[in-house]
Amino acid sequence: MRKFFYSKVVLFFLGLLIVLCLSCGKKESGTDGIATTDSNALTVETKPEQIEANEPEIKQPPAEKPEQTSEVKEEKKAEEPPIVEAVNEPSNVVAKIDDYVITREELEQKLMAKLRPEEYSVPSEQAGPVNAETVLMELIAEKAMIIEARRNNLTDRETIRIPIKQSKERKLLSMLLRGYVQGKVNVTEAEIEEKIKADPNLSRDRLKAMLERAKANVLIEEYYNELYKKFNVQKVSDNFSKAAEIHQRLLNNPIESQRMKFIREDQVKNELTQEEKNLVLAKFDHGTVTLKDWFDTLCEFSPPSRPKDLHTPAGVERLLDTTLAKAVFVAEAELLGHDKDKNLLSQLKQEEDGRLLYEMANEQVKDIKGPTNEKDIIAYFNRNKEAFAFEKQITIDQIWCQDHNTAQKVKAELDNGKDFESVRQEYSLQKKGNPFIAGPGEEGMFFDDLWKGKPNGIVGPIKGFYRDGFKWRVVKILEKRPSQLREYSSDMKEHIKRRMVSGLMNAALAKYKQELLKKYPHEIYADRIKNIDPLNIP
Repeated sequence: MRKFFYSKVVLFFLGLLIVLCLSCGKKESGTDGIATTDSNALTVETKPEQIEANEPEIKQPPAEKPEQTSEVKEEKKAEEPPIVEAVNEPSNVVAKIDDYVITREELEQKLMAKLRPEEYSVPSEQAGPVNAETVLMELIAEKAMIIEARRNNLTDRETIRIPIKQSKERKLLSMLLRGYVQGKVNVTEAEIEEKIKADPNLSRDRLKAMLERAKANVLIEEYYNELYKKFNVQKVSDNFSKAAEIHQRLLNNPIESQRMKFIREDQVKNELTQEEKNLVLAKFDHGTVTLKDWFDTLCEFSPPSRPKDLHTPAGVERLLDTTLAKAVFVAEAELLGHDKDKNLLSQLKQEEDGRLLYEMANEQVKDIKGPTNEKDIIAYFNRNKEAFAFEKQITIDQIWCQDHNTAQKVKAELDNGKDFESVRQEYSLQKKGNPFIAGPGEEGMFFDDLWKGKPNGIVGPIKGFYRDGFKWRVVKILEKRPSQLREYSSDMKEHIKRRMVSGLMNAALAKYKQELLKKYPHEIYADRIKNIDPLNIP
């Protein structure tokens, strides 16, 4: 049996995630790897795809959130949307545009996201009114942008095509290997007890996971060796030296100088000739592995953990083993028909939609430039001083309650003079609590009601953001600090410029969305959204 060289990337796919799925016994999540979209297309965030729900998420830096200011005038509204009676449509469908349907569940999810203050929102900016009708129109406009992107063939762009291809391969790999090891990995109590004797500090669950991972890796290695022979894999070793030379060229002599010395994805895209990209390092009955594939694998490593011997043919081969393993497993998954799985195709289309939406938004704003004249910046600031003021804040303490009746009981006991901490210990969902400072950015739609409270007064019952939803609470107002206007200073210039640019971007996007809503016919089933109350969404 030939030795299968596992690298960190291979183990990432073939060890930890397989064991996780064995432990939980779950099928691939319906939302695995789906790109999420923000209501403002400029800040669409595409999540890196996850093979398993428990896989550590690698977050991308957030795009700066465009901000509305008083300088941005409301665009002329499009013609009233067609409101029709749903005929022969599933009961959860609330709107249609082209071949897209928007469900009540999608609308409610979007509505909840709009209500919740965002982590990177502007502190001094408080969200305006949000309701089902306005959010539904945003969703329809987003679908129109995606339709337009597809009709303009944006799916052929590398920024869309390559990430979707990589996501598809990861998902196929996961489907194949989970299916292969399911039911074949069994750990006995005797094996766990033996490990406990060797290391009594480890928990039984941890030891069981370690044993399952080891057994799964053995199975996967055997499976790979079978496929290696089945597909007649052949490495083209004559090209390894050439690959090592090209690696050194990109690493040591990039076309554009860079502060940190490591190979970037854009170098692979722009600095390799097509002939170099197509250089074959391995071939098998159902495909090939090229130098481009090899570099794509390299870029999956964080720079500090990349192999240090890629200047040698042996180093090239070791990294090739990782690339080759993934390619062979994906080929097997496709032979078994996993690439036709309806759930997989649906996930990939949704992920592609998210990337197309982001791409289309950037297309509309890419040429917008910021002001260069400081006089214009100062004049803008003077017209919008409130937007740059220190926001008003409150210091509060709170008791989270299971339901409205409990909150009423808490409020009554506090009004009757009972100690706040003792009431918290008796009723609160969170027994530990400390006073904290909150503003419009944290409390969103609830801030105005809290601000009405008096220092040392009790407000409630009132709902608030609790984990992924809402809960009733009773709040003690400890201190209130009104907003304070600021005078212009030079260190505010960049922040003001960003707001000005954001305003222009928002205006451009709003205008573009209205144009698309006129271009693409859409239907709204108003009777199905009229009773949606975001505070009562389960």
